[in-house]
Amino acid sequence: MGGLRPSTPGQELICSGIGLTLKVGLGLVAVVSLVRLGGAYRERLDRYGEITAVLDIQQAKLNKAQQRFDNLFTTGGEQRLIQEQDQWIAPNRLRVVWKQPVQAGGEPFPTVEQPQANPEKARATR
Repeated sequence: MGGLRPSTPGQELICSGIGLTLKVGLGLVAVVSLVRLGGAYRERLDRYGEITAVLDIQQAKLNKAQQRFDNLFTTGGEQRLIQEQDQWIAPNRLRVVWKQPVQAGGEPFPTVEQPQANPEKARATR
């Protein structure tokens, strides 16, 4: 009969030690994994907060631009746009408008080959 033999106290001690070591190892792996997951979760929350803040700023800019765009296409929007354009020129500047008649076969604007008619006007705009 080659049945089961009763285990000796030494064998039980060795098996208990191996089992305890495995349990402690698995517990340690679980704790380290939870700590790392907690850190990753915290980092994701921080990034989410940053992205949400940037999104809110960009959304406000978009809303402002959409409102301005809508105002330009309402009644009187063209006049408002023209008034805004007038504000771009400093009050102490003189606006010069060049008008040159188109000559038959000639260029409508002066080129390098053609001297300008009045060089003092050109200096006034610079």
